[in-house]
Amino acid sequence: MPSRGALRKPIALALFLAALAYPFAVYVSLDAGWRHGAAFLVAALAGTRAHTGKEAFWWWVAAGAAALAVGSLFRDDTLLLKLYPVLVNAVLLCAFAASLWRPPSVIERLARLAEPNLPAEGVRYTAAVTRVWCAFFVLNGAAALYTALFTDERAWALYNGLVAYMLMGALLLGERLIRPRVQAKFDMEKTS
Repeated sequence: MPSRGALRKPIALALFLAALAYPFAVYVSLDAGWRHGAAFLVAALAGTRAHTGKEAFWWWVAAGAAALAVGSLFRDDTLLLKLYPVLVNAVLLCAFAASLWRPPSVIERLARLAEPNLPAEGVRYTAAVTRVWCAFFVLNGAAALYTALFTDERAWALYNGLVAYMLMGALLLGERLIRPRVQAKFDMEKTS
């Protein structure tokens, strides 16, 4: 029987793929009139992520997702199901912003996994990157809310299942491309 640690990467990959497919699965479920199935998908995805994640904020997402799913079933309203991406962005924004207020920042914690002795310049840089992610969560959450309230389910699924992930990937890639230049600048300042 594999250990929990050995299963972490395959589970993380499965959760990423499920999160990517979630808007399309909800769209298909709603289009087929299977609202209970769509509500179950929302709650199951969030609950599984919370159970397998290390970060406590995923439990807030799971609780919110359960509330959205139950509310959707009782009200027979698909809008609540479409608010799940808004919920995720709001919780991530709160977690990232709180880490700026009470350091270390989320990005600093991640950076210290690779470089435990992060210099002061690195701490400032990771705080700046955390602020960029906060801005991303505000804008992405606003776009997710707009698609939930003012577009049809197809546009909602396209934005939240494809465009949002492409934007997130572009932000990750952009930061990855900028980081060596910033690091080189810090190294030059040290030698001067």
